[in-house]
Amino acid sequence: MVHPLIGIHAAFGEIGAFAFLWVLVELLNPSEERIRRAKIAAVVGVVFLFLSWVTAGYYYVNIYGADVKPMIKAGPAPWAHKIFTETKEHLFIFLPFLSILTAGLIFKYKDELIENKGAKLSVLLLSGLVFLIALSMAGMGYIISMGARAALEAGVVA
Repeated sequence: MVHPLIGIHAAFGEIGAFAFLWVLVELLNPSEERIRRAKIAAVVGVVFLFLSWVTAGYYYVNIYGADVKPMIKAGPAPWAHKIFTETKEHLFIFLPFLSILTAGLIFKYKDELIENKGAKLSVLLLSGLVFLIALSMAGMGYIISMGARAALEAGVVA
């Protein structure tokens, strides 16, 4: 059975991801009002990415490592863990910190983002990177879940 923390973790992560897409859109053509909204979106993104991080950590330590990981590794798609879980673990560590950096730059440069092309470009690129990494986390999570489902269908028990 799918643990509810997987859905909670994914929902938090996707809200965080789309908050940074919101930041990117707001700052494509910055104004004082759009910068104010970008600050709000960045804070929302940071909070939700950290919530996703915490729920994932709890799930991984208490459930995945003991029950799901051995099942996937013994099932017909062990590569789901070997490739995607390992990749996700390493990328996921950086995501909240990249989001804090992005939010920090918005708060530091605030009104300068209208005229300072370098600062604006930095925030745009970081926002896009946060969004793309977070979106890739969802895709990797799907593949990992597919590995667990394949193991269950094959009769592998943890």
